[in-house]
Amino acid sequence: MIRIGRRALASAIAIGAVLPTAGCGVLGPGADNQTLAAMTVSTAAFTQSVMPASYTCAAGAKAASPPLGWAGVPAGTKSLAIVMDDKDTPITPYIYWIVFDINPTTSEILQGQLPPGSLQARNSAGAIGYEPPCPGPQGHTYRFTVYALDKQLNLPAGTSLESAWTAIAAATIGMGRTTASATTPASAPSSLTSASASASAAP
Repeated sequence: MIRIGRRALASAIAIGAVLPTAGCGVLGPGADNQTLAAMTVSTAAFTQSVMPASYTCAAGAKAASPPLGWAGVPAGTKSLAIVMDDKDTPITPYIYWIVFDINPTTSEILQGQLPPGSLQARNSAGAIGYEPPCPGPQGHTYRFTVYALDKQLNLPAGTSLESAWTAIAAATIGMGRTTASATTPASAPSSLTSASASASAAP
């Protein structure tokens, strides 16, 4: 279980100005001193926690978001959200994907698809939807976190990263995560190379 109060959460959000510096997965809960329910997140797409190239920029235009499944959604959950970020990006997390307003009865997301009725926010690149990571030959580790929320966010599709992040943080009552590492060749398509690619060259 993870315990964090609203005041601590607000401080973490304020530090980063545009993005919180606490990192995805250290969000919530929706009330002071409330314990987050522990959820489990898994996927058959990753073998030994390695992300195949088909989910990275090495796949070019064919890159797709991976399938995910989860269990342990706590009572009182009104919606779910998914955030994918880069664990190894310096200073602030780089966000590749935010999906929100997922029906609380949903237990999986299919490859390259969204559950009915769910919406996507903008990522760190300013685009809507899944941005395939481009970690380079040194590799990075990516986190897929599922959040159980005590309300439906009712934000518009394509809402800003900051607005989605803040709303998820304020409403989180449970969470779970899976991680995967990935590498891409130095010659990966430059058109899909994100800010995290340059971060991969940092020590």
